[in-house]
Amino acid sequence: MTERLFKILIIGDATVGKTSFVQRYVNDSFKREYKATVGVDFALKVIQISEEDTVRFQLWDVAGQERFTSMTRVYYKDASACVIIFDVTAKQTFHNCIKWKKDLDSKVSLPDGRCVPCMLLANKIDLQEKAVTEEEVNEFCKEHNFIGWTEISVKDNVNVKESMNFLLEEILARHTDTAPEEHVDKPV
Repeated sequence: MTERLFKILIIGDATVGKTSFVQRYVNDSFKREYKATVGVDFALKVIQISEEDTVRFQLWDVAGQERFTSMTRVYYKDASACVIIFDVTAKQTFHNCIKWKKDLDSKVSLPDGRCVPCMLLANKIDLQEKAVTEEEVNEFCKEHNFIGWTEISVKDNVNVKESMNFLLEEILARHTDTAPEEHVDKPV
């Protein structure tokens, strides 16, 4: 039986829904109350791929507040992949994704020197007032080397599991040294 562990970073600005995303993915639960993450929180998701193959995602929910960014090098160490989340109703959280991506790329890489694969998630599509267009996100992902992106609603449980399944496929493809398809032209 094969068991593999992958460290997955969940990063982005405060209040974009990182902790709620992790809770929805791991426990299939959603809480309306906001409680700021202090430093980093951890969660484990066990994924049974086949009778012989199990993957463990160790999810690192990194605080989005500016005062914790000095610790990101420690948090990012040995990451296998990353998810950057922004709030589709708050354009500044989208613009700040470049700060998060540059911080990630400057502080950690895969053992072979390649950038850690990073997926972008546009959260809160359950709210009406979108401040970011699909075209903007497509262009941003191409320009900044994201493996893909999709819109999600953690509250309504839209594309949470599907986005992480996509990430799992990308990670497994990279670990078997087969080139994954390019997915940045369209949502996952």
